[in-house]
Amino acid sequence: MSTMIKSNQFASLSNGTRLHYASAGEQGKPLILFVHGFPEFWYEWAAQLPEFGKDHFAVAPDLRGFNLSDMPADLSAYKAKHIVDDLRLLAAHLGYEKFVLVAHDWGGAIAWNLAIALPQLVHKLIIINSPHPYLFMQALTGDSSQKSASGYMNWLRAEGAEAALAKDDFVLMDGFFNGMGQPPADWYDKATQAKYHECWSRGLSGGVNYYRASPLHPPTDDNKGPLQLNLKPEDFRVNVPVRVIWGENDKALPASLLNGLDTFIPDLEVVRIPEGTHWIIHEQPDRVNALIRGFVEA
Repeated sequence: MSTMIKSNQFASLSNGTRLHYASAGEQGKPLILFVHGFPEFWYEWAAQLPEFGKDHFAVAPDLRGFNLSDMPADLSAYKAKHIVDDLRLLAAHLGYEKFVLVAHDWGGAIAWNLAIALPQLVHKLIIINSPHPYLFMQALTGDSSQKSASGYMNWLRAEGAEAALAKDDFVLMDGFFNGMGQPPADWYDKATQAKYHECWSRGLSGGVNYYRASPLHPPTDDNKGPLQLNLKPEDFRVNVPVRVIWGENDKALPASLLNGLDTFIPDLEVVRIPEGTHWIIHEQPDRVNALIRGFVEA
């Protein structure tokens, strides 16, 4: 069946990057791109690909630095502009000039940037628990609770973070899903854990380098982070239709990050899920699918 997931696919892009991707559905139908975050890979969207492969060409890449995609050694290769370029070139490689974009966490950070810089490529944007870059910058500089909640970012930026994350068979990584003051995740069963461990065993430096390459992190004594940026809010308008789905029980990215979002997006709908955590995609896949489909078909 065409809606079965095909996972062993690679695209050699014109910028020299080789991306691995999974897909469902038939090439030629409208493209819907699913973009994962940290510490995940294409498999984050295992419940979405078959559903949207019914009437789309549903594609979930491993971002550069993750799983089976290229893992550049140069830290500057992980700046957002290069990852935006990967997505643009992947769509072109697949034969598309425009697509629906669904993204979570770091994938959302990239998707915000893409929609802001290249709105002509995006039919609609669905963001799941990933803050708008300007609002996140403001929170990191002016909100003490957000600085505290994002303190882990500076830990991940530090030298040796990869070794600490891999220690004792990825016990800290497992804790991202099962810990953080939240109950054990039913979705993160032994079979799923094995898939994630297989991914992580291929290397963690790429994923961690997203944090190292970004200026958006809590300021420190030796790195001012977003304080060094001179950003204009008018440069961060999103001129495509946007739906935001937000699990409000997210410990790292509280729902306060939604405040003021409507000032940047003329065509915005926000759906709040009070009991949902940062991992709402895994916790309530059918609900997430229904929300995405409702927006795509509107």
